[in-house]
Amino acid sequence: MSQPSPGAAEAAPTQYLTVGLGPEEYGLDILAVREIRGWTPVTRIPQAPHYVLGVLNLRGAIVPVLDLRLRFGLPSEAYTQTTVTVIVTVAGRLFGVVVDSVSDVLDVNAGAVRPVPDMGTSVDTEYLKGLTSVAERMVLLLDVDKLLQPQDAQMLEAALPAAIDEKAVA
Repeated sequence: MSQPSPGAAEAAPTQYLTVGLGPEEYGLDILAVREIRGWTPVTRIPQAPHYVLGVLNLRGAIVPVLDLRLRFGLPSEAYTQTTVTVIVTVAGRLFGVVVDSVSDVLDVNAGAVRPVPDMGTSVDTEYLKGLTSVAERMVLLLDVDKLLQPQDAQMLEAALPAAIDEKAVA
């Protein structure tokens, strides 16, 4: 009997937190997720991109919050009891993404991830790592590192002190 080579062992699956935006389901790498919060209003930031709702205070850290629907060019929806803000870490920086709902955690093997087709989704494919099928549904796997553009992050960094000062005066 031959022994399997050490490289033949199956890689551990990657876990994704699945979130809903309308009828579509997306996966966020669970290692980037720091916490899940119910929707709460945020402090607006002047001159922010339309998809940046503002900032929230998370135990002393000022966290920019963006609406994933607006980021992806989807129509805005009223925030409900199922609307949540998922706090994620990108390049060592916390930010929140507002989604319609949170579903569950999926284990996805690398072999189950398919390349993103050039058509068929309402999301610009630059934000996607790939897609996978779970039972009868498709889950689009997001690349959280690409959700906030570098120029937007720089603008937010510059605007945050003004937003904090404005809040302190209010």
